[in-house]
Amino acid sequence: MKNSIGQMFAITSFGESHGRCVGITIDGCPAGLALTESDVQKQVDRRRPGKISGTTARAEGDEVEIISGIFNGRTTGAPLTMVVWNQDMDSGAYQKIRMTPRPGHADYTALVKSGGFNDFRGGGRFSGRITVGFVMAGAVARKVLDFIGIEILAHTVEIAGIQAERKTLKELKKNVEVSPLKCADPVAALEMMRAIETAQSEGDSVGGVIEGLAFNVPVGLGEPIFDTLEGELAKAIFAIPAVKGVEFGAGFAAARKRGSENNDAFAIKKGKIVTLTDNAGGILGGISDGMPIVLRAAVKPPPSISRRQKTIDLQKLANADLEIRGRHDACIVPRAVPIVESMMAVTLCDFAIRARIIPEVLK
Repeated sequence: MKNSIGQMFAITSFGESHGRCVGITIDGCPAGLALTESDVQKQVDRRRPGKISGTTARAEGDEVEIISGIFNGRTTGAPLTMVVWNQDMDSGAYQKIRMTPRPGHADYTALVKSGGFNDFRGGGRFSGRITVGFVMAGAVARKVLDFIGIEILAHTVEIAGIQAERKTLKELKKNVEVSPLKCADPVAALEMMRAIETAQSEGDSVGGVIEGLAFNVPVGLGEPIFDTLEGELAKAIFAIPAVKGVEFGAGFAAARKRGSENNDAFAIKKGKIVTLTDNAGGILGGISDGMPIVLRAAVKPPPSISRRQKTIDLQKLANADLEIRGRHDACIVPRAVPIVESMMAVTLCDFAIRARIIPEVLK
């Protein structure tokens, strides 16, 4: 298995859903960065389930502990390792369904890949629980990116087919964090909430779409041909367990446009080279063009639903039925918003260091 991503700012994920802990090790974080556990905790808290219908009842404190790479309040340049300890696990139900893989989960593929030695409790390495580490890494990356003014923001733009209306950047910054669904459109958010509650009452779940934005990205990030900026961003976003699709700028809608509609015309504004539209999503030829990076991630409905589903009994090699019991989310889109931000931050930080825009020592 491959549990690391990045080159100059590389992160390695470890831990399992019902193991002792989950965490992250960052190799290549510049020395001299002022960093405290509370800096990281602020971002981790944004990932925790809110007090809304449809979120898991698993009540983890997720208290961040930095165990290496910090001295006198600043990073040393050595590997930076952070953990949160798992405390509220209930593994009993997973033993009972060990040989009946849950539809939509990685139970079957993980079992085959590991030769049967995988930790199956709560999905093990394939659980959304491991994304706590992603958010911890993202918190550090965001602090590093502050040195060059890169700002990252993600928000919910769709749940259960209900789409939010486009809002200004000012409205996004004002509304997203006060919305339980991290949606900047209050009217759409109410409809989304009703859809989540309806799905939950019917023993079902819903998915949605998250938009990620990065502002003040310098021109030139990306290493074509194979380490393109959108390619590495997509790879990072696809590492989030529930993501099934990623698009940039106009995305798939570009396939339905003419070139005259899709091309972003260049212009000079206040002495700066800009494009008048951003159908490219801030990336041309795999390289950042100085415009905002815009991506969208499609998040599938959580597969753990209480409805009876068809599966197989691996011991008997026979068809079987399965009813999943336990503490599960009916929609994970709001919780995934800070995870999308984090993986964008990690990727942009890696490329900025590779481009030597960010030095090895911060002063």
